[in-house]
Amino acid sequence: MLSFNFMQKTVKHVSLKPFKSIGIGVAFSPNLKANLFEAARLSVYFNAKLFLIHVGEASNDKLNTFSEILKTFEKDHLNFEVVFKTGKPVDVILSVSEEKSIDLLILGALQRERFVKYYLGSIARKISRQAKCSILLLVKPSIERVPCQHIVVNGLKDPKTENTITAAFYVAKKLEAQKITIVEEINKNEIAVKVNDDKTLRHAFIIKERIKLRENSRINEIISHIPKEYTTNVTIKLQPIFGKKGYSIGHYAQISRADLLVMNAPTKMTFWDRLFPHDIEHILTELPTDVLILQ
Repeated sequence: MLSFNFMQKTVKHVSLKPFKSIGIGVAFSPNLKANLFEAARLSVYFNAKLFLIHVGEASNDKLNTFSEILKTFEKDHLNFEVVFKTGKPVDVILSVSEEKSIDLLILGALQRERFVKYYLGSIARKISRQAKCSILLLVKPSIERVPCQHIVVNGLKDPKTENTITAAFYVAKKLEAQKITIVEEINKNEIAVKVNDDKTLRHAFIIKERIKLRENSRINEIISHIPKEYTTNVTIKLQPIFGKKGYSIGHYAQISRADLLVMNAPTKMTFWDRLFPHDIEHILTELPTDVLILQ
């Protein structure tokens, strides 16, 4: 299970290596090669072992197919293992992830799943709600590498956020991303001012600016704890947004054409959370880009 418990007050001796094992659910679909190439590249970048999880009976033909696709990565010394297991897709992928102590689980996913269903895409949301490890949802897997240039990460006030932001910088370093935007989603209710004239308008503006300064100060404090090697050579932007959590950051990631959106995993997911989507559920519904959900 992935745990970002590497944040310490004495950050000079911190060593970041959160992904030691990566898993991917593999099915014989049109995206098989693209999904495997994406997973293999990430395993090489993070120096992690790759587990291919196939829901079904084992066979030499299947094993040979997977091995043939991954031959390209022999020169990179890719370490991989194929795990065959029968059962329901969600149960199999979750159980193997725990058995193999997988840190990062990669799933192929489609945008707007309610309109289009796909083998892994149709179960991605179920697994995302139940997995005890981090999840990477791939919207547009590619055989040829598409550089990750811009990462958007949530900066909401939450106990998990410091580790999430730190992990985002680690990922940016490994993927050679050029820009990180930390989005601070602020509830509109924090501006409890009814605007009906110039005076109240100015008052509301002042409150907004004070909240922005407060949030930026909080995020800068988090960034100051991150080892310098991960914060140099990358453009850092702080973006306060007043709006609905989950929806606002998803929309921002979409309009800013982010290559990756990094989010906290939900603390809990009850029946009512699924009935009335919020926060991460908005992201899982729309999938504005590739999404990394950190446990």
